[in-house]
Amino acid sequence: QVQLVESGGGLVQAGGSLRLSCVDSGRTFSTYEMGWFRQAPGKEREFVARITWSGSTTYYADSVKGRFTISRDNAKNTVYLQMNSLKPEDTAVYYCAVRTGSPYGSSLVDFGYWGQGTQVTVSS
Repeated sequence: QVQLVESGGGLVQAGGSLRLSCVDSGRTFSTYEMGWFRQAPGKEREFVARITWSGSTTYYADSVKGRFTISRDNAKNTVYLQMNSLKPEDTAVYYCAVRTGSPYGSSLVDFGYWGQGTQVTVSS
């Protein structure tokens, strides 16, 4: 049974930083690739970043590359998303997810378990 709980969201001014955390209560966290996605009001959920099971390889959406960093601590069953230089367009609900499908790409359909999300609001 996988249960994902995100935390760390909040209200921040443009240019500020936040660190999101996602704890996975599943027993095999360290064997799964993890991802972060976000959904802004009126928009579809989109890929933000993902990290392989070992943490050795990361992938980012172009819109966050150079500003966001994904990492994981398998001993703590936790994946993080460090967000710097935040912009108002980063405002969204952020979700972590576990990859359960194809091992390639960043499609939502390949991630089978999702957290409840945490709200990030960036004011201008």
